[in-house]
Formats: sequence, C-alpha cells, structure tokens
Amino acid sequence: MKFATKAIHAGQEPDPTTGAIMTPIYQTSTYWQASPGDNKGFEYSRGTNPTRKALEDCLAALENAKYGLAFSSGMGATDAVMKLLQPGDEVITGDDLYGGSYRIFTKIFANYGIKFHFISFADPENIRNYINDNTKLIWVETPTNPTMQIVDIEAVGKIAKEKKVKLVVDNTFASPYLQNPIDLGADIVMHSVTKYIGGHSDVVMGALMLNDDELYKKLWFIYNACGATPGPMDSFLVLRGIKTLHLRMKAHCENGRKVAEFLKDHPKVGKIYWPGFEDAPGHEVAKKQMRDFGGMISITIKDATLEDTFKIASSFKVFSLAESLGGVESLINHPATMTHGSIPKEVREKVGVVDSLLRLSVGVEDIDDLLEDLKQALNS
Repeated sequence: MKFATKAIHAGQEPDPTTGAIMTPIYQTSTYWQASPGDNKGFEYSRGTNPTRKALEDCLAALENAKYGLAFSSGMGATDAVMKLLQPGDEVITGDDLYGGSYRIFTKIFANYGIKFHFISFADPENIRNYINDNTKLIWVETPTNPTMQIVDIEAVGKIAKEKKVKLVVDNTFASPYLQNPIDLGADIVMHSVTKYIGGHSDVVMGALMLNDDELYKKLWFIYNACGATPGPMDSFLVLRGIKTLHLRMKAHCENGRKVAEFLKDHPKVGKIYWPGFEDAPGHEVAKKQMRDFGGMISITIKDATLEDTFKIASSFKVFSLAESLGGVESLINHPATMTHGSIPKEVREKVGVVDSLLRLSVGVEDIDDLLEDLKQALNS
C-alpha cells in the first residue's frame, strides 16, 4: 500500500463483533480466559490491548517496519531503549539534541554507568573517533532540535553495521511521511507521537518501530515489565490523527516553505535554520533522504537581548507561545528556557541555542494569516 492508504487502513480491520469500521476503544484492564493461559491473545492491558495493538501495527506500517511499540510518552520510548544497555556501555549521540533526551542521558542513565559522547554528526566519519569495544548504540536526531542539523542516516547506518553497533533514529521532526530511517539502515526508529503523528496536541505518546525479532522481544519485555504503555483512549485518538497525517504534512511543508522564505530576508532575523534552502548546511543530504523539508524553522532575533526575545515571543496572535510542536496549530517556542532549559548554557550555546533563538512549528492555518502575524510580532 502507498503511504496515504497505510495511514488510513494499516492494522485496522472491521470489528469482528459488530462490523464497526473504526477500531473500538477497548476500555478494559483485563480479559476473560477459558482456562489459565487459554485466552484470545490478550491478558492484561499494561502489556496488550486491542486498540493499542491496532495502533502499533499501523505505526509499524508507516515506517516500513515489522513491529511497533507504543509508549505513554516519547521519553518512555527513549527510556526503554536505554534499558537495553548495561553499566560500562557507551552511546554516541549528537551535540544538538532535544533537551529531554539530553536530560535523561546525563541525569538518569549516566548515573548507572553508561557513558555518552555528544558529538557533531556533520561528517559521519567523525563517529569512528569515538567507537570502541564498549560502544553499543548510536542515537541520531535528524533534523535536530532546534537547529535543524541534518545527519546522513545511510552513512551512519553503514558505520553502525560495520562496527556491529545499533543505530536509533529519532524521526520526530520529519515524521514517517517525510523520512523512513529503517529503509536507510536504522535498527530502531523512535517517535514522539505527541507531535506530527498525533498531530492535534491532545495526546502525549511515544513509539518505537523496528524489524529485528530478538530486539523486539527484548524491548517488549521492558515495555511490559516497566509499564510505560498508553491507554486505549489515547491509542484511539492517535489512530484517528494518523488518518490525516499525509494531508497535514503536505500543508505543514507548504506553509513552512513560505514562512521560511519570508523570514530569510527579514531585517530582524539574524540566522535562520531550515534545511530547505539550497545554501543550508546538509541541504543535499536532506534532499536525498527526505521527501520535503517540513514545517520546523528556527531563527535568531538580530541584536536581541533575552528581554527583547521574550517580548517578540509574547506578541503573536495566531502562533501560540507553548511547548511542543507538530500540531495543526502554529506554535512558537523559546528553546533556551523551555524545551532545552535542562541543558547547561555553555553546552547549548556551542551549537547555537542562544537566548535570542526562537523555534517555530508552522501549522496548517491560512498562510496569509501566519505571515501577517509574523510581521506584526517581529515589528512589536
């Protein structure tokens, strides 16, 4: 099936009892058994639930994977992957990283004897300088949050396979519509489903998609044993959201391009981060591995203090100042104090996350209203 058809149908069959087209919300914690162990494939909803299973099968299909696992948040999914590791293991990851990922790596798992290397992936060959016998995992974000750095997934995947290291790609910013890391050599794809996949800012959820049978068994054990699994109502809402993912992503990309072009030459804008510009670092790689360039854009405000930046961020009327991204509504975010506030100032500023940086999640509203809002806010 093509993507749009998978988004609407994958993992979902008419309900065998009633013929309902939409997957029912199986609001149950437990299931009848004819005798101990003789059940219909479901025992207890922490581990298995029919609504969640339909979602997981759909998520797997979107990433051209065999297996999907849904978690109660993106951080729950990240936590499960890290629990595959042992004390003494090492992880190579990017120097521009979502603040929540940086926090769980440095404040939680580093305490359990896992070592993290935060490096530039601009040249994938740089990875070789950090790989040793203890390296078990490479964790990649692309595009990165919030400076939109592009990582060549295929090149990193070849190194990972050569060195027998697992590659995990956080595909949240691109969504499965724009990019499929498993096709490029990733072992696991992670999503904050809260963002583009859910798409309506009404659910918090995460997901892992993968092909390897043994790896799936290990992750399912962690998923069930640790219990960071979502309920059936949230699973239903995400299934509903996925049905318009292809339509929404087209609109995000169209609006994102127009907003980026407007901001590029604006006198108040210092730097702009968007991989769709031909002169953007990583543009050629993005063009190779992505189907379009998305609706995420970051800018710095020229010669602005923190107070100046706050004033502009608070002046929007259509864009909402808020955490998160990927919903149908446009959002503006101040990474240094919001999504990346847990990263030390000197660390984040090295990669451009300065006090004058604003991150835009361009929604699907009328483009004229979005541009007008940007004009008035930047001139405030």
